[in-house]
Parts: sequence; structure tokens; C-alpha cells
Amino acid sequence: MMTNKPNGVLYIGVTDNIEERVKEHRLKVYPKSFTAKYNCDKLVYFEEFENGSEAEKRERQLKKWKREWKIELIEDMNPSWTDLSINWNLNLNKLRE
Repeated sequence: MMTNKPNGVLYIGVTDNIEERVKEHRLKVYPKSFTAKYNCDKLVYFEEFENGSEAEKRERQLKKWKREWKIELIEDMNPSWTDLSINWNLNLNKLRE
């Protein structure tokens, strides 16, 4: 889940390369996207799956959840809403092609 600030706009998505996807959101590679429009550039929650179809199923499930449930999920893992990607040493100057 990405957000613009604690208790702000929430974005839920699925990817097979979280580091690259976070960079895309942060750099607004897709300027007309939801995350660019609402400045969702902080990773505050994530889950890992071995199987892509399981990840997609979980994404659909979470998107149907009430906002308060999503916030509770985030705060259980990340009570301070810290950007979990902050220490990943992402190279924001270059995206892989």
C-alpha cells in the first residue's frame, strides 16, 4: 500500500518487482496515474506471495475492505506510517528499461 501521508490517500497494487514499482510511483513515471495525481509515493505496507495469482486475489480482497480495516492493517505492521522503502537505496536517477 502506498500513501501520500499518514492516514492519507491509500493505493493498493500488485507487482512482481516492488523496488522498481516504488521507484515508478515516486518518480511519477505515469503522470496521469492515481498515485501521481494524489502524490502516493510512500510505501507503508506490503505482503509477499510466492504465487502471482494469490497476490492478485489478495489485492482484490483488500480493495473491497473498509478504509478502517486497511488502516488497522497498516498500523499493525507500521504504526508510525514510515516509508518502508526509505532505506532500500533506490537509484532514483535511473529506471531499468
